[in-house]
Amino acid sequence: MNPQSRWAAVLVAAVLACGDEASTPPTPKILLIGIDGVRPDVLAEVPTPNIDALAAAGWYTDQARTTTPSVSGPSWSSMLTGVWPEKHGVTNNNFTGRNYAEYPSFLTRVEQIRPELATFAALDWLPLAELPDDPGPVLPPTIDTRVTHDGYEHGWAEADGMVTEESVAHLRQADPDALFVYLGNPDETSHRHGSIGTEYREAIALSDRHVGMLMEAVRARPTHADEDWLVLISTDHGRRPDGGHGGDSPEEMTIFILASGPATEGWPEPGPAFIVDVAVTGLAHLGIGIDPVWGLDGRPLGTDR
Repeated sequence: MNPQSRWAAVLVAAVLACGDEASTPPTPKILLIGIDGVRPDVLAEVPTPNIDALAAAGWYTDQARTTTPSVSGPSWSSMLTGVWPEKHGVTNNNFTGRNYAEYPSFLTRVEQIRPELATFAALDWLPLAELPDDPGPVLPPTIDTRVTHDGYEHGWAEADGMVTEESVAHLRQADPDALFVYLGNPDETSHRHGSIGTEYREAIALSDRHVGMLMEAVRARPTHADEDWLVLISTDHGRRPDGGHGGDSPEEMTIFILASGPATEGWPEPGPAFIVDVAVTGLAHLGIGIDPVWGLDGRPLGTDR
């Protein structure tokens, strides 16, 4: 091969390599932020610039439905597994009758199907991660990284701050693919004060600041330009004006679901949505096909029903 031909071949190879690089799709990643016990109508009245910005750039409904009963144990179980209590078996906060072996969390399914993906969970309501074995909690030790703090021990505002700080550090220092971050302060504050008044609203505003910290960490990742982040934010149940919940009134059963990221471009206007849709949406975004054998009740958000 003469020198001119050799250089031409090198140039063609370089062009093809650049074309391959340019056509490489961004890596899908999912961040689910769960904020306990937030009434959508109260959320709309509280200054929450970080949540508002995500909603404005994405997809949002304040008319989604949670489980019966509208209690944290069954509701979080349904959000994380994608099935209703009749399947996962949790109908109270004692988690008796749980069937996570057959209906695991979406993070557990990621570990089972795509073990090369990095999973992360951070929380301060311990039953989500600390229950006796057989079958264990909905967020088991098989998740790559788990961060737990006891909200009752540290105080819920403080514990949420600790959860957020460690999640931010993980986003900066590691390369997670699927994360769940739980913030419990709004729910516990409303219970403690027996109202949905000033203290409850301040707790929601604090959660919004925690959301802002998490989003700043996502956007500051050096590989962010090559990543396709879908951010989901939701809650487990609403509440009555006295701070209680567990019934089937609209105030207790209505929740919000937010989805934001490039993947939401072109989604249809929000229609009926349910707490069980959250986990299924996360799996779908990661490119994990939903096997009918799993018996999931949810459907990916942004699809026509």
